[in-house]
Amino acid sequence: SELIRGFLLSGMPCPSSCPPGLLALMAPGLALMATFSLPSQAGDRRALPVEKSPGVKGRTLILLDVNTKSPVRIISENFLSLQLDPSIIHDGWLDFLRAGVSTVGSARGAAGAISVPEPRACSGSSLLVLQHESDIVRSDIALDKQKGCKIAQHPDIMLELQREKAAQMHLVLLKEQFSNTYSNLTLTARSLDKLYNFADCSGLHLIFALNALRRNPNNSWNSSNALSLLKYSASKKYNISWELGNEPNNYRTLIGRSVNGSQLGKDYIQLRSLLQLIRTYSRANLYGPNIGRPRKNVIALLEGFMKVAGSTVDAVTWQHYYIDGRVAKVTDFLKTRLLDTLSDQIRKIQKVVNTYTPGKKIWLEGIGATSAGGMNNLSDSYAAGFLWLNTLGLLASQGIDVVVRHSFLDHGHNHLVDQNFNPLPDYWLSLLYKRLIGPKVLAIHVAGLQRKPRPGRVIRDKLRIYAHCTSYHNHNYVRGSITLYIINLHRSRKKIKLAGTLRDKIVHQYLLQPYGKEGLHSKSVQLNGQPLAMVDDGTLPELKPRPLRAGRTLVIPPLTMSFYVVKNVNALACRYR
Repeated sequence: SELIRGFLLSGMPCPSSCPPGLLALMAPGLALMATFSLPSQAGDRRALPVEKSPGVKGRTLILLDVNTKSPVRIISENFLSLQLDPSIIHDGWLDFLRAGVSTVGSARGAAGAISVPEPRACSGSSLLVLQHESDIVRSDIALDKQKGCKIAQHPDIMLELQREKAAQMHLVLLKEQFSNTYSNLTLTARSLDKLYNFADCSGLHLIFALNALRRNPNNSWNSSNALSLLKYSASKKYNISWELGNEPNNYRTLIGRSVNGSQLGKDYIQLRSLLQLIRTYSRANLYGPNIGRPRKNVIALLEGFMKVAGSTVDAVTWQHYYIDGRVAKVTDFLKTRLLDTLSDQIRKIQKVVNTYTPGKKIWLEGIGATSAGGMNNLSDSYAAGFLWLNTLGLLASQGIDVVVRHSFLDHGHNHLVDQNFNPLPDYWLSLLYKRLIGPKVLAIHVAGLQRKPRPGRVIRDKLRIYAHCTSYHNHNYVRGSITLYIINLHRSRKKIKLAGTLRDKIVHQYLLQPYGKEGLHSKSVQLNGQPLAMVDDGTLPELKPRPLRAGRTLVIPPLTMSFYVVKNVNALACRYR
């Protein structure tokens, strides 16, 4: 739980007033995208004019300054969150999340909310269905009442048997995925209790996606099954936020019939009415419709939904996956054109939402480097971090309030921890983000000094810089400090000179590089030259910065990701929450 908590609260425990809707294993973190743009044009990708100095020799020297007077965006404290795939119920991992192993130690560091979606056709997860109410009651009779949040210990042999079971289930899920035929997954009361206990003990808020595939003859939503779950959860006083369905644009594939936006909106209004009838959930948050990539037919579905139920949901949600995991190559993760595909998707969603409900919050709830469950040695490697960190920066700079990473642990390769519960590269990246990045996004000024002509385009595309106020929850830095995070996709090092308000300040460097002979394929990382690994099942290592003397030029190694905390800037934008 230390891993998960770090995402939502930057390493601080989640208070009882934790905002609802954040248990999608969300790891809050605030991303400031430092684009090469004027401060008044956040997100504008036009390169700034580049000046030449006849006395400067060598490669590009980039001058960097930040507008410290006011933020260009303010995102949610729960910006970075996580998702649990329903397959963990099917393949048995839920018992090990409950027991902890090293998950409780790793969960709190990275997230502040966890979301459990309805099965998604594109990921091969099974259909999530709740048993009838009578089954819930019988199941509850035998439920072990767990007191407190003590971590149960499983013998190593049980963990090994579980890995074998999960590997067999992985093959079943892949078969379902490629055949587009899915088996039902029954959620018992006992499973829900385990899931909520894991979230609660990890300091997370749970968001649960109800099954929307149960339809009446007139194609309206059959809510009887969901009502059983709502009543049971209310009887246990579980603090849960809700969704209905997952990728409704794919329902024809799953149940042989499609649901248009208007009907989907009516279904959400029906769910809101059910929630209002149950005192525990009369003010619960409701999110949706969690559509897939906004192609033409999906945009039409979203428009129909927003006309009918735009005011019913607390945030509008959608999903994005960059690459088909079945054909991905490591070089794909270095393509700037791929990194920029998300920006167009954001604009499409924002246009529809602002047409019907101006100012409504937007969440990217379901994001991963690759679809189809990911690809081993790629979507769980160091190389995938370039997409992930750029995604965080891009979303924050364009005003997306929350991003939910798929997934903390599941059957594929997009997850943040492996089946030994060891953190993967994107976990460490997310943890640093949570620890160092606050919700206020700052505008960046960039200029280059270089003998070669037209350096702006090269710098803009392959060197990506984002800036935020440093997290208020990080007590190692006083308020008013600024954190930069930088992606260098060049195959050569780049030098950055801090200018203006950042000049002559002490800087703390957090440089993440692959560890081991695998290079970009590596599933291990080093921080400032030191390998990162759990100290034990419940203890994260100390994330030690490398102090740089005031005024020193930042040297960014090729193909790396890094964070730089500029101390004691006393930035007006960052002094107060």
